[in-house]
Amino acid sequence: MKADQTAQTALLDLQAQDALIAQLQHRKKTLPEIAQIAELEVKFKQLDGQRIEHDTAVSDLSRAQKKADAEVEQVKTRRTRDEERLNSGAISNPKDLSSLQHELVALERRIGTLEDEELEVMQKLEEAQARLRNAEGDLEVVRGELDRKKADRDAALTAIEQQLAGAEEERTSSAAALPTDLIALYDKIRSQYGVGAAALRARRCEGCRLELNGADLREIASAPEDEVLRCPECSRILVRTPESGL
Repeated sequence: MKADQTAQTALLDLQAQDALIAQLQHRKKTLPEIAQIAELEVKFKQLDGQRIEHDTAVSDLSRAQKKADAEVEQVKTRRTRDEERLNSGAISNPKDLSSLQHELVALERRIGTLEDEELEVMQKLEEAQARLRNAEGDLEVVRGELDRKKADRDAALTAIEQQLAGAEEERTSSAAALPTDLIALYDKIRSQYGVGAAALRARRCEGCRLELNGADLREIASAPEDEVLRCPECSRILVRTPESGL
């Protein structure tokens, strides 16, 4: 393939533009915020799971407290009713009177037991509510961190996208100025090796970083200037420069 030396040299600028585009695309995928967000999302999910557990415990204990309150009130109501009957003087039969007095004693004991149980439930509820508040606080902290990291990520992506758009526009303009067959060869090689063209400097291919042997260098030196050469080691387009050492 033939191409004037200016076009071949321009391939090095095109390769630099492609390298920049590749770097920007890599940066998009490997922003530190992306990994940080993923870690925070895992942490958020774990904390939210704990919050749900504590919220469920609070709901269960709230129901238990209401039930305990209702049981205490129910027994107290019965005690009040029995006390009123006792104090009314309506009961004159000694056996009935004794039975009512025994029932009042039993009701007092029952009220004491229920109030102890109610107090225990209330203490457990307070502890569960405290755990829930702590979990919600931790969750808010992580949510704030997550929002900040997402904002940082979005800002970084916007900046990269702007750089990428500019680099791709320059690349399109540079490629349009080069011969079609030369670009086709360059793109084919770049798709295979990542680098389509490399300079020959100090007898070394900058694509594979290998120094060429004397026979290859003599063959390159004797080739016409418009001959498109390939590195004998890595097959990339080899662009001669004043520093080639030929």
